[in-house]
Amino acid sequence: MPYLITVNLLWAFSFSLIGEYLAGRVDSDFAVLVRVAIAALVFIPFTRWRGLPGRLVAGLWLAGALQFGVTYLCLYRSFTVLTVPEVLLFTVLTPIYVTMLDDALARRFNPWALVAALVAVGGGVVIRFQLVAGEYLAGFLLLQLANATFAAGQVLCRHLLARYPLQFPLSRCFGHFFLGALVLALPSFLIFGNPARLPTTAVQWGVLLWMGLFATALGMFWWVKGSTRVDGGTLAVMNELHVPLGLVVNLLIWNRDADLQRIALGGSVILVSLWLNRWGRGRFAAAAA
Repeated sequence: MPYLITVNLLWAFSFSLIGEYLAGRVDSDFAVLVRVAIAALVFIPFTRWRGLPGRLVAGLWLAGALQFGVTYLCLYRSFTVLTVPEVLLFTVLTPIYVTMLDDALARRFNPWALVAALVAVGGGVVIRFQLVAGEYLAGFLLLQLANATFAAGQVLCRHLLARYPLQFPLSRCFGHFFLGALVLALPSFLIFGNPARLPTTAVQWGVLLWMGLFATALGMFWWVKGSTRVDGGTLAVMNELHVPLGLVVNLLIWNRDADLQRIALGGSVILVSLWLNRWGRGRFAAAAA
């Protein structure tokens, strides 16, 4: 769990950086491409090319394509039909996809993990809820596809590493994850990118470098590593923790208005969901035995 908490802090800080220096200024497809390319360059020198199970390599490429390909293509396009509050509201459903996909791959159904995920989603809704109006169905569907593919990528990595135990450090094969991401990130920029909106300041390039090295390379590496050390229900709940952390970071650094009571209440609900998952896991194991 320490890995997952650390990554949530990294990503919470990243949301503020993106909002302050990149959003609306730098082409989103280019930003994603740079992040993935930097992360790939970090791991490729250590990447092992021979002696790996073919299904493991293919699975890592697929997971990277899902989490940094399909997810981001849908996420950024949802902003064309949704407001920012609507985007934030519709992304809180990720924990449900995580626990359902995790159970599906394990060929079981743990109702307590699903309940914990639903409670965590409730905490996210408490923090982010805004009334929606107008034609938002297309954006909602785009974001559910983004949520589902982001969940699928992390669950797939978790199960691959459990099925194919590594006899060497994870860093030796994680380059394959980002190569899979490049398969979609590069064509996305070439087809949809706007060369007129490339970074123009040293700060923007610095933010992209930080995002590539820490939020993307180390962040995803630690997230995948952490996912192998917790159960599916805990992983699902951890997907919601960035909500209160992101708002708190934004408040402390940028001094933006925030409803501290809603953050505290929603954050408490998310913490309760962690306890509920742990308690339910024991009951589920006892019932299975």
